[in-house]
Amino acid sequence: NLIVDHSKYLESLRALRKIPGVKKVFVRSGVRYDYAVLDKDDTFIRELACHHTSGQMKVAPEHCSSRVLNLMGKPDITVYEKFKKKFEDASKRAGKRQHVLPYFICSHPGSTLKDAIELAEYLNKSGFIPDQVQDFYPTPGSVSTCMYYTGLDPFTLKPVYTAKTREERAMQRALFQFNKPENYPLVKKALIKAGREDLIGPGQKCLIKG
Repeated sequence: NLIVDHSKYLESLRALRKIPGVKKVFVRSGVRYDYAVLDKDDTFIRELACHHTSGQMKVAPEHCSSRVLNLMGKPDITVYEKFKKKFEDASKRAGKRQHVLPYFICSHPGSTLKDAIELAEYLNKSGFIPDQVQDFYPTPGSVSTCMYYTGLDPFTLKPVYTAKTREERAMQRALFQFNKPENYPLVKKALIKAGREDLIGPGQKCLIKG
């Protein structure tokens, strides 16, 4: 229901750029990429790439599974991909080598082993493996925490699966960095448990070798 308009934000950024002695004004994270994509005018993304990014822009798609993203209150992964393309195209036109750095979270309520594998496949296909992985931890006052403790979606009262055992949380975490040798045993165990032995082998789509 929001009227998408970045004009006031742009006015502030432009004013900051004009302040004597200010060389750069960087926006490193916190951009609502879904809101930016909904803007019919790409001026905000263009100026963000041209004037306010230093190498990389951090955004938080958090997952790729549509079902998990819905529970998170996040848009579909295609919205992130659309923003990524717009930003990288704008960076190229500005003559800059910049990229989007996505942030993902594992073991969020609703994320099953199958969903974690889906994200691992997505990361493998995109060629991006995160250096750091964030586990979900319940924090006071959030809908996610409500789901974690009750096992229910508070809006629909439907059951929500939550990974709570140390082993499964470790497997979901390992799948985010499936390429690390130390994660091999957990990744293999997770794939076998989920019936995804097709992802074990020498093929390009495989996550680990047999």
